[in-house]
Amino acid sequence: MKFAAIDIGSNAVKLLLARVMQNGASPYFKKESFIRMPIRLGEDVFSNQRISPEQAERLVQTMAGFKSLIAAYDALDYMACATSAMREAENGQEIADEILKATGIELQIVDGGREAQIIYSNQVEGSLVPNRATLYVDVGGGSTEISIMHKGQCIDSTSFRIGTIRILKDQISDEDWQGLRNWLKIRTRELDSPVIIGSGGNINKVFRLARKKEGKPLSHKRLKTIYKALTSYTYEERILLLGLRPDRADVIVPACEIFLSIMKWAQSDQLFVPQIGLSDGLIHILYEKQLKSALEPGD
Repeated sequence: MKFAAIDIGSNAVKLLLARVMQNGASPYFKKESFIRMPIRLGEDVFSNQRISPEQAERLVQTMAGFKSLIAAYDALDYMACATSAMREAENGQEIADEILKATGIELQIVDGGREAQIIYSNQVEGSLVPNRATLYVDVGGGSTEISIMHKGQCIDSTSFRIGTIRILKDQISDEDWQGLRNWLKIRTRELDSPVIIGSGGNINKVFRLARKKEGKPLSHKRLKTIYKALTSYTYEERILLLGLRPDRADVIVPACEIFLSIMKWAQSDQLFVPQIGLSDGLIHILYEKQLKSALEPGD
């Protein structure tokens, strides 16, 4: 079965094309193509509360292109979701309506809680760290979503308006950081050495820079070493010497800051990075939807 997922974030717009195959009792998810367009909607929204006409036009054109790729891929089903920037934009719904009219794509603008639910739909903790309390942490341009998994259940999930673009724009207050710190300390107080599963393009890139083997965690010390190395370069040097994309070279530093803070406050020294994100969670949801449909009476 082939599915497609569109993720409209604050820093980029992404399309994932994936195939799901049955492997005995467990499905196997194979990413077949991943396309990323560097449309930074958060630049507009977090400063002016609106998406500019130029960015809106680029977004509509991108979605039209994605629709053609989905058709060419012959996906069984697809979902399109937008997160922090679109949900905070005064004209977010207006642009979603324009996308529907121009492309036929029905865009869901999800709140922070729903975003967190989609991310932990990946359910990778069972294979990575069985029988351990787990924090799913997704760091984006406009927000950070955290879900706490314990004994196979999600015991809490929330979203914080702390993101990489907001940090670059100096829009995070001391109260915002204190709120995240207090929430983590209270929610993890009775958990025994929780581990963190990190998602998002920045931590995925950090993991590759660390040259860790797949399935092995990053320690707080190792992440801090990489963070210090990144900050020793200028923005231009991160592009020229490290090979980072221009729209990654700036936000990767505040992403490290967020993960380092969360690891410290949650008293966790293990950060697993299974290279997942919101779009992967959408693929899981589409697959479960298809299974449920196949089991309904009359089908």
